[in-house]
Amino acid sequence: MTEQRLAPTETTNKRRVKLQFNGSQGHPLAALLEMPAAPLRGVALFAHCFTCSKDSFAAARVARGLAHHGFAVLRFDFTGLGASEGEFANTNFSSNVQDLVLAANHLREQLHAPALLVGHSLGGSAVLAAAHQIPEVQAVATINAPFEPAAVTRWFAPAKAEIEARGEAEVKLAGRVFRIQKQFLEDMEEQTALKNVRQLRRPLLVFHAPQDDTVGVDNARQIYEAARHPKSFVSLDGADHLLSKQEDASYVSDVLSAWASRYVTAPQAAPGPQLAATSAAHAQVVVSEAHQPSRLTQHISSGRHQLVADEPTAVGGADQGPAPYDLLLMALGACTSMTVRMYADHKKLPLESVRVELEHAKVDASERADAATQTGKIDRISRRIELSGELSDEQRARLLEIANKCPVHRTLHSEIWVESELVAAPLDLE
Repeated sequence: MTEQRLAPTETTNKRRVKLQFNGSQGHPLAALLEMPAAPLRGVALFAHCFTCSKDSFAAARVARGLAHHGFAVLRFDFTGLGASEGEFANTNFSSNVQDLVLAANHLREQLHAPALLVGHSLGGSAVLAAAHQIPEVQAVATINAPFEPAAVTRWFAPAKAEIEARGEAEVKLAGRVFRIQKQFLEDMEEQTALKNVRQLRRPLLVFHAPQDDTVGVDNARQIYEAARHPKSFVSLDGADHLLSKQEDASYVSDVLSAWASRYVTAPQAAPGPQLAATSAAHAQVVVSEAHQPSRLTQHISSGRHQLVADEPTAVGGADQGPAPYDLLLMALGACTSMTVRMYADHKKLPLESVRVELEHAKVDASERADAATQTGKIDRISRRIELSGELSDEQRARLLEIANKCPVHRTLHSEIWVESELVAAPLDLE
């Protein structure tokens, strides 16, 4: 079994968000969130195969395919693998399951809890074991997964005697050398796969390739027979274990998204604070003239959210909503407050509340000595941040630093490229 990986994600792709959270052993785990361009249909969590990574062909291609169909998909590197920290030798199946649960917790805090779990190979066994620990899960899918997690130990059977005698041994897997400890084998033997499948109590979709010579197709039969209805099986005829062909991964994502639409409901609550601005950016913003009650009144839509913008009556508007610069200040103020709150909660600071007041004005450039231009007018945003709570002077100073690092603040201070083009208006067929 040789893992194949796609190139690292480009940071310029705004629909792929790099995240990080602490795993079961306290080490930072690297994650990647694929956001859909279309309105969000659901949130999924993907578990990669044994000794692979989030950038394997199967993980990346299936995740991107699901995102194309409207799903936000989080994939991450298990402890000690890929870009995640920690020592692989200290991990086992149980720690992988807990990494999955912690990934779901992080996703719940930052966007929405996952409603769909997808696991490839041993990752499929892991999602079957983790599902009951994630209450929001509505459906589960496995891809070329073993019925018994312990089945993977046959891949390093020649070293088993050495592991038993010395407590560990170096094993070559997927072209790389890994250190396997005795506790890994013991943990595998303790897993109760039959119980995990029978107690799943969620719709299950089993994908498996009949020609899979790494995990035989009989594993799919055992999973399917142990599961309760509703359950489905899809044959990946001609595919290999790693889904190394693009058409096989695309087929999985197409079928999976259609199947999941019967069971997975779109999130109704607003996304968590960390990705609120990001998820809004992925939903196309559309602004159109309302014509009434004034010629300046605008309808604004962002996904399922509806707003109204207008100008004060003194300048010809009807004052039906915030003016454009008011909306800009709202974005900065909201981002400032959210960023400060998240940092304070993470550091367990005694912050009770945050209040941000903002004003915008055009002022003479000469008022700022370090301005790029010293003639004409420049924009000045005055931001006053009120922090309530028993905070020390040092803590308050640190929170001010954090406020200046909020994403909207940094965008306003960076080089911005607005690309405009004219498009044809739709034909009026009435």
